[in-house]
Amino acid sequence: MEFHNPEEVYAFLNRFLNFERKADPKEYRLDRMQKLKELFDKPDEAYRIFHVAGSKGKGSTSTMLAAILRAVGRRTGLYTSPHLLYYTERINIDGEPVKNEILLAAANELAAGLPVESPAAFPGGESPTYFELLTMLAFLCFKKAGCEDVVLEVGLGGRLDSTNVVKPFSCLITEIELEHTELLGNSIAQIASEKAGIIKPGIPVFTSSTKPDALHVFKEKAAGMGSEIHVLDDEYSLTGITISQGGSSFIMESILPPITKTVLATKLIGRVQARNAALAAMAASHAGCSQGQIKEGLAKAVLRARFEIMDREAPVILDGAHTPDSIKASVDDFRTIFPDGGSLLFGCAKDKDVNAMAGILGQVFSEAIITRPGTFKESDTAAMIAAFGKAGVDTKLVENTEEAVKTAVKLAQNMQKPLLIIGSFYLCAAAAAILL
Repeated sequence: MEFHNPEEVYAFLNRFLNFERKADPKEYRLDRMQKLKELFDKPDEAYRIFHVAGSKGKGSTSTMLAAILRAVGRRTGLYTSPHLLYYTERINIDGEPVKNEILLAAANELAAGLPVESPAAFPGGESPTYFELLTMLAFLCFKKAGCEDVVLEVGLGGRLDSTNVVKPFSCLITEIELEHTELLGNSIAQIASEKAGIIKPGIPVFTSSTKPDALHVFKEKAAGMGSEIHVLDDEYSLTGITISQGGSSFIMESILPPITKTVLATKLIGRVQARNAALAAMAASHAGCSQGQIKEGLAKAVLRARFEIMDREAPVILDGAHTPDSIKASVDDFRTIFPDGGSLLFGCAKDKDVNAMAGILGQVFSEAIITRPGTFKESDTAAMIAAFGKAGVDTKLVENTEEAVKTAVKLAQNMQKPLLIIGSFYLCAAAAAILL
């Protein structure tokens, strides 16, 4: 098999089981990925890896850390999920989606190296999954591109995530909240334990987590591994946080000597982005990056669908927030930047806490258009309507996602109000494709 374009590569990957579409807690394991590493001569050991886990903010933190490493002048890879418009966004090299030349060379090597007798050649007689093969494809791309550093975002959880076969230079863990409880556990401590699965013996750990139950788990795991742990709030204070349509800025001052104080800014909008930026800065500083390089990298970092304000006649904000905590943060930022209110388009997957999200959004929005978040994930519009009704929000159901986006944009423009599109990255992706 030989690939001639990225579409053929994507079609090949999609022949394999895809847990992003529907998760199965019984199937997450690392032995298939370990087998892939053996087959392709451990390409992930050709570069320095920064491994990033967490419930929220890990994509932003990963993106900002990669931007800082690029500012140092190191060829840097970035692996994130999900993508917004096209899967090659997940494999980023020096700030750009992987180029076709590298992608096709890596994909051809991947397809040629898979055993003819697959799946029998793999542990349990099971073929690797879509995400496992995509992760190995990324490892191969980064090696072929000559990357010196790679920032690797965990896909789900940590302990059994496909990325957790690497030997990292450092581990980062962002804030923890209740999410994917059917897979990760029903308490902060249980979820933190899954995230802590990325901690490796003797490898430094950096965390921005604030929840005591999570911090206890991280400190205990790090101690057991003989790993230094750096807790953001134990080492730095963040003050003067300001947000605007142009981004976020804050003052980061060290608590421990030597005392340093610097003003940092990023184009990413949100109070939570200050903490994400600070976590990236802390890890980068320990990796030898200067304050100037940290400033330069953070100022250049960009990421789609994280309170992203589209330049329209009336502002359209894309935010992939899909948990109560993330929705709360987005609503608080919306109130600050748009104090006169706005319009709402909402859609979420069936497994999300729609009642809690609707309750939060209902504090700011009196009306909402409800839709499906595309067709990739199963959704329940009746549950969404019921949840927003309980929250006192007048709703209009537009089942077709494309029609819902167009309707919501037109309504917002007529009212001369900003439109917040929120609840799912898949909804944001559908909206971005229409609005570009």
